[in-house]
Amino acid sequence: MGEQRGALRGLRILMWVVIAVEVPVYLVWLVEVGYKAGQHLPRGDVARWAPPVLLPPAAVLFCVAAGWVWWGAVVAGTRSPLRDRWIVASLAFVAVGSVFCGVASVEDPSVSVGLLSAVVTGLGMIGLFFIPAAASRQLPDVIRRRSRRTAAAPGETGPQ
Repeated sequence: MGEQRGALRGLRILMWVVIAVEVPVYLVWLVEVGYKAGQHLPRGDVARWAPPVLLPPAAVLFCVAAGWVWWGAVVAGTRSPLRDRWIVASLAFVAVGSVFCGVASVEDPSVSVGLLSAVVTGLGMIGLFFIPAAASRQLPDVIRRRSRRTAAAPGETGPQ
């Protein structure tokens, strides 16, 4: 039991380390590329401020909300809400907006800039998405329940 508790604690620590590294890098990157992308718009255009001001909060709001809904379904043991259109649409909006700003922020866009934007976006969104799971007190219970379910043979229930 102590070994399992240590592994669960290690998993939670690993999740928080990943979140603590990925999320700030992603949000600072969003502000920076949003600012640079906005500077490509004509002077006096009000939309110049929109990418650096609106995209980071939208990313946090949509990714954490999607993660919260998903985690609630995992805890309840119900169908994954990641199939719902609004969740997929909100995550796609954040991903497309983020990658677009990353590509639009440079003078000479290239495939490598697009790939870098996609990687930073993916890692940051994953970090934001898993905040509710990492912060949940039910994380050990869900992991134990899932491990019992996968350890049971097909057609059997896990040990109670």
